[in-house]
Amino acid sequence: MTTIRKRKESISLNLTPLIDVVFLLLIFFMVTTTFTKESRLTLELPQATGETDHQDKTDMVEIIVSATGDYAVNGKTLSNRKLETIKRAINEQANSDSSIPLTITADAQSPHQAVVTAMDAAGQLGFVHLSISTQRPEQNH
Repeated sequence: MTTIRKRKESISLNLTPLIDVVFLLLIFFMVTTTFTKESRLTLELPQATGETDHQDKTDMVEIIVSATGDYAVNGKTLSNRKLETIKRAINEQANSDSSIPLTITADAQSPHQAVVTAMDAAGQLGFVHLSISTQRPEQNH
């Protein structure tokens, strides 16, 4: 008995329209998505002539910025001025607890960028109880 073999047609699927649709969707989502991440710090700035805040020094982190822009966290001087070094030092002193108060004490002649870097490090770590220490102005009578 002779069997006639049917010739199988090769099935081909054109993927070009599918790829076009995927690229169009990708472009659509790239254009409509915002990539900026906004971070905001809530600052509790003490008044220069107000009452002195008496906080327990053991339950807080203090960042000291010198006139030259060098940093110290709770009295320990940092080896460099990099943001990652500041964040690591803050995390160590706070035991990764961002709910404790953080105070920035900066010299009056310190660079503005140094203070902003310290604030940025605290904000990236999630500290929300941030204050900047001041001193009372001298009164000339």
